[in-house]
Amino acid sequence: MDTHAGVKRNLAIMWFANFFISGSMTMVVPFISLYIQSMGNFSDSYVQTWSGLTFAVTFISAFIFAPIWGRVGDRFGRKRLLIMSAFGIGISVFLMGFATAVWQLFILRLLMGVVTGFIPMSQAFISTQTPREVAGRVLGTLQTGTITGQLMGPLLGGVLADTFGYASTFKWVAGTIFISGLLVTFGVKEMKIKYSTEEEDTKKFSSKELLQHIMHKPILVIVLLMSALVQIAHFSVQPILSLFVEKIHGPVNLAFFAGIAFSATGVGNLIMTRRWGRIGDKHGYTKILIIMLFASGLVYLPGMFITGIWQLVALRFMLGLFLGGVIPIRVAYIRQEAPLSTQGEVLGYDTSLRFFGNIVGPMLGGTIAATWGFSSVFLTTSLLLILCGFIMLIAWLRYEHEPNAKRSHSHSSVSR
Repeated sequence: MDTHAGVKRNLAIMWFANFFISGSMTMVVPFISLYIQSMGNFSDSYVQTWSGLTFAVTFISAFIFAPIWGRVGDRFGRKRLLIMSAFGIGISVFLMGFATAVWQLFILRLLMGVVTGFIPMSQAFISTQTPREVAGRVLGTLQTGTITGQLMGPLLGGVLADTFGYASTFKWVAGTIFISGLLVTFGVKEMKIKYSTEEEDTKKFSSKELLQHIMHKPILVIVLLMSALVQIAHFSVQPILSLFVEKIHGPVNLAFFAGIAFSATGVGNLIMTRRWGRIGDKHGYTKILIIMLFASGLVYLPGMFITGIWQLVALRFMLGLFLGGVIPIRVAYIRQEAPLSTQGEVLGYDTSLRFFGNIVGPMLGGTIAATWGFSSVFLTTSLLLILCGFIMLIAWLRYEHEPNAKRSHSHSSVSR
């Protein structure tokens, strides 16, 4: 990285672009359910169900398009896609400020999903320019931009919503998303960098050949599947969190306190995500994933007994300490295992599976909350994260830990 000033410049610019995108998107997440609630005299079960559906529909279309955009990016360059994504998201969010019915908000979020994927695409963009042995640290650094935005977004969004109303907040948010598009348009230079003959991989794969390549790497398959399962666990709480805050805290400054609850996870993420990247570079990504998944599940388990807002804030902060490193560690592992010429498409599959988790998680969480209550959502989330830890542990013991097992790149990098 020290010998490529252009790469460092790109990393810095993409850090700020991710900061604006993630901050803008999370500004509106805490009060989507409240926005729906303000559109009519609806029952609690109606609001909870449609909050989950409206939250998830973006990821349904994104689930379909992510691998397609990844392959297009590998072939024609990622900068154009980043620009298209930023301005597409900005226009969609701006129009949401004029929605007067639930179905209008639903359609706009569905259309936004077609161009959603700025942050995953930025990870692919930086990943291909990063040496394998420092991928965890570099991607962890990039992730801090996303997390900082996620940290500040809900708080600022809560203040704006309480001050100017929900509709006006969407319009303000769109402006900051357009800033990200301008940063990429005028600041980023797409570069093709070769590090060594050993790492160079210019072979062109068809989609079928690439899927066959992935299926011959069991750990990689499990890591990709974890993308969906972790997102299901994490997002099952997201769409109903503001309603849970209203239950345990009351309606006073609701959007603000819902923002604090969302941001608490971001604080934990910000503290640890780059450290987890460094630890993964040193000790192997699979082992670190196992630790984070078990710890996240155990930390979230007491959530079913929460009775106060600050208990919720503390618990989500603890979750952030362990769960925050999952994305950069997982992307760093994919960076090491996937052919360099197909990074975008493989990360597109990873993104698609993440979006699949984003689809299932909110609907599952909304359904569970409406049927058995909010506490049961925390229990389900905890058990699913612990299950993910067991799956990763079994895969590690079978394919990496055994003396005769074929070592993955994540282990070979440790011995360098």
